[in-house]
Amino acid sequence: MPQFAPVRIRGGRYLPGRLVRHRRRALAAGLAVTAAALVAAGPRAPADAPRDEQARGHPVADRPRPPGPRAVQQVSAPVRIADAATVRLLGPGDRVDVVAAHETATGGRAEVLARGARVAEVPEPLDDEVESGALVVLSVPRSTATRLAGAGAMARLAVTLC
Repeated sequence: MPQFAPVRIRGGRYLPGRLVRHRRRALAAGLAVTAAALVAAGPRAPADAPRDEQARGHPVADRPRPPGPRAVQQVSAPVRIADAATVRLLGPGDRVDVVAAHETATGGRAEVLARGARVAEVPEPLDDEVESGALVVLSVPRSTATRLAGAGAMARLAVTLC
């Protein structure tokens, strides 16, 4: 077998000098390693938290989305219900259907004005309000609130629990 010259690895002992000459590259490499370590050691959610709530990288702030063309704006609509005893059964968060009872010369008819409206508040009744019904505040879309206000002036309103 022929004799070979010894294998030498270039630059091994000159590495510190090369790093000094190429300071910018060394600084950029150091910053990249530091950033990767900080992201890896960043905040963690508990293991039992849902997957979408676990923190990864930088937290994203919750930005309110602008209402789209189909977004329905909920408004508070005060509605006077004819039967005060029925209103005493309601509490905030309950879902109700609002029914208008129209009296005509040929009889009467009922019309559902709002389906699944959420009860926002049930104010305390005053003593003289018992004969005129009771007030309840509902959270409904703006168009439904308009119908409820108009029907409240023309018909007796009732609610059914959903």
